[in-house]
Amino acid sequence: MACPRLLGTARRVSAPLPRHPRSAQAPPAAVAPKHPFHDWSELSASTSLAPDWLLPPADANALAEGVWPASAHRDDDGVLWIAGVSTSQLRHEFGTPLYVVDEGEVRDHARRTLAAFRAAALPHGVQARVYYAGKAFLCAEVVRWVTAEGLAVDVCTGGELAVALAAGADPARLGFHGNNKSVVELENAVSVGIGSIVIDSAVELDRLATIVERAGATQAVLVRVNSGVHAETHDFLATAHEDQKFGFTLDEAPAIVARIRETPGLQFIGLHCHIGSQIFGTAGFQESAARIVELHAALLEGGEIPVLNLGGGFGIAYTSADDPTPIEDLASGIVAAVSRECGERGIPMPHLAFEPGRAIVGQAGVTLYEVGTTKPVDLDGGAQRLYVSVDGGMSDNARPALYGADFSARIASRLSPAPPALVRVVGKHCESGDIVVDADYLPGDVVPGDLLAVPATGAYCFSLANNYNYVPRPPVVAVREGSARVIVRGVTIDDLLAHDAGLDDGRPAPRGSDETNEGAE
Repeated sequence: MACPRLLGTARRVSAPLPRHPRSAQAPPAAVAPKHPFHDWSELSASTSLAPDWLLPPADANALAEGVWPASAHRDDDGVLWIAGVSTSQLRHEFGTPLYVVDEGEVRDHARRTLAAFRAAALPHGVQARVYYAGKAFLCAEVVRWVTAEGLAVDVCTGGELAVALAAGADPARLGFHGNNKSVVELENAVSVGIGSIVIDSAVELDRLATIVERAGATQAVLVRVNSGVHAETHDFLATAHEDQKFGFTLDEAPAIVARIRETPGLQFIGLHCHIGSQIFGTAGFQESAARIVELHAALLEGGEIPVLNLGGGFGIAYTSADDPTPIEDLASGIVAAVSRECGERGIPMPHLAFEPGRAIVGQAGVTLYEVGTTKPVDLDGGAQRLYVSVDGGMSDNARPALYGADFSARIASRLSPAPPALVRVVGKHCESGDIVVDADYLPGDVVPGDLLAVPATGAYCFSLANNYNYVPRPPVVAVREGSARVIVRGVTIDDLLAHDAGLDDGRPAPRGSDETNEGAE
């Protein structure tokens, strides 16, 4: 069953991209740098190395509104505080690198998002359910925070399912995604009574049919469909087909739905679609909704379809140049688009579901580092770039290396009167692409020992963390109302060595015999 309006050539729709300038042993109190003063501002601030959207700030100490947690502020000494906790004290107590998550900020975003979609759906006589996309950042405490605020939880592996269940989440309020769910994962999901499973392939459908038959269970399922709309930030690309691993094409979906409806123990409840990540505006969602509703209408001939899940991907501000759409505007625009498309076809509007992750936790996270070295590097044309190396890097934030993602940074331990200098913040890993912040302005007197804070790291930083170069993984500390507590323990060098089976007998690594080393010098 083809959808005629979807055929034809690809088309790109672009909205203008608004840009504007950026408005371990340290004691708790701020201290002046103990290193000789180096003013790097003249070598960097006037060069052409900065991207077009990044302009020199009037104050390189300022915290851009909407990028940092709402609770973030500086005290009279210039020390950054988050949720009533001093970052200098956090460094003193927990060391660096350190993931810091503002619990109140996560809860506020969860409440606001749920309220926005419920309010948008109510005038249309339908309900809206919001799932927290656990892949953004999942741990037991985050599960408890978001479920306490009324959100369901979306998981995409057996491991994420285990975390959600261990944290006390209601299985009936869990959704299970993933393009390669194993038999064991599907068996576990069915056995605990998971609320819904999103079918992603014909192989998975066969697996699930066998499992529910053997278990004598009934399982609600959705079908993931590629709408042909792929959105990133302000642009979206609309095509008839997509080359990706997830879901079914619009032409394939009807046959899969028919098979589900013929399979005892499987209950088809709706279509699922996800069009991308870090999306600003509603244009891409509206185009996708038009395509999905057209398929939804055609499938109604075979029976009721109570739910339409339009995924997530709502953007946040990583730098002061980002201008994310308020969640209330997103909710009203997307829901109105679905209502309009259903009205044009004379069909009842289904209940709606959404899956934000980054929009819930992203702004709540700040990563703390200690500056280790600074180095001016001469470039062609007489330009120089100031490299600021920190004690973490691509092991705790892989997004710049993976996606070229932009972040910003500020000195967190003090105020500085120095003019701004254009810097690149890099990590300690043996990779030239080990970049934390590709370009930002810091005070020109940045020196080793400074505490550096990178905001908007609540999503896809801990989740993608690794131990490249045997660098320990930072702990996660939650802050709220003046108190701090570890919610995920870090991975230490001792932990890494404990995983090395070659060290199980306690012997040191062999150094080789005298014969083997003879003449080595």
